[in-house]
Amino acid sequence: GRPESRRAIENRRLDARIKTIYEKSKRRYGSPKIADELNDMGVAVSKNRVARRMRAAGLRSVIRRKYRATTDSKHSHPVADNLLQRDFTASSPDKVWVSDITYIATTGGWLYLTVFIDLFSRMVVGWALSSSLSTDMVLTALQRAIRDRRPGAGLIIHSDRGVQYACKDFRKVLGKHGFVQSMSRKGDCWDNAVAESFFGIIKSE
Repeated sequence: GRPESRRAIENRRLDARIKTIYEKSKRRYGSPKIADELNDMGVAVSKNRVARRMRAAGLRSVIRRKYRATTDSKHSHPVADNLLQRDFTASSPDKVWVSDITYIATTGGWLYLTVFIDLFSRMVVGWALSSSLSTDMVLTALQRAIRDRRPGAGLIIHSDRGVQYACKDFRKVLGKHGFVQSMSRKGDCWDNAVAESFFGIIKSE
């Protein structure tokens, strides 16, 4: 017969708000994005608390990760060592970039998207779209990233073994700027999980 505690009332109200945002996102949002939405609405809450409330309510993001190859690794170009070894951390910005290519459905048909992502900030620092899997698309994305970020020599650029990254033109640009190349193991998408995860979120949301 005790009255409902203040904390219980807050949790009940928070649960209702979480469920509203969760359903509005078509069950795609996890705790970080729901926490961001709540804070934008003026509800001060941490993502850890949102995660606890979601677990208690049985709410989980339905985003599914899909891994499909979009690059041709059957070529005679040199292959770089895997310098990252799945260590997707960086001590400061513009020390390590990862890159990958995916396909995107648009109103004008299928296009290919290349991105370069900074491992420290997880920001897309360079990107380009193309109707074909061309090296020019990758070079355009890289040049945009270089122009905007102006990284120093020693920057590690990690990618898969696709011909776009292994070819002479791409390696020439890396050499000109003193960048260091790193590549995933053959057929192992988890060696470039940050870029794959980013693509999965874009396609789901």
